[in-house]
Amino acid sequence: MKKKLILASVSPRRKEILKKAGYDFLVVPSNYSEKISNLEYSSSLVENCAYNKAYDVIKRQKGIVVAADTVVVLEGIILGKPKDKKEAFLMLKNLSNKTHFVTTSICLMDSNKVLLDGEVTYVTFRKLSDCEIINYIEQKNPLDKAGSYGIQDENFDFAVQIKGELDNVIGFPIKLFNSMMDSFV
Repeated sequence: MKKKLILASVSPRRKEILKKAGYDFLVVPSNYSEKISNLEYSSSLVENCAYNKAYDVIKRQKGIVVAADTVVVLEGIILGKPKDKKEAFLMLKNLSNKTHFVTTSICLMDSNKVLLDGEVTYVTFRKLSDCEIINYIEQKNPLDKAGSYGIQDENFDFAVQIKGELDNVIGFPIKLFNSMMDSFV
């Protein structure tokens, strides 16, 4: 009997990427509260967050739980989701004319097995004017996105170079997930 896949997230971006890749899944949001913004980056912080999200859901729902945590890291500091437009402005201003990285940890978990892995993508922004940043914040909703931006947003032109998987920057590295699923089942 094939186990059902359970996504421990309400992220519209994760749902869209999984659907586009042909996966059938149930959405069961995790109640785990992540508090890693503005901390010094370590891969274990992001892995622990993904693991704890999966663990919270597996206690309530049987199947293969997939949980992920995506963060933007600039100069060693994690940029999470901004709390308001002012913080979004400061984040984007700091990302201007610099290279940062986006990392996602994925945890697959069922009642017998746990698999953790991660992906890193480097993104370079061009120099941004204050006016461009303000217009972006007013036209898009950066408050639900790590680093205050959505690279998939229509007409998003801040990034001049991406080294790695674009889907990782969007919030879910599907190539990594596919290979994890191959080895998990």
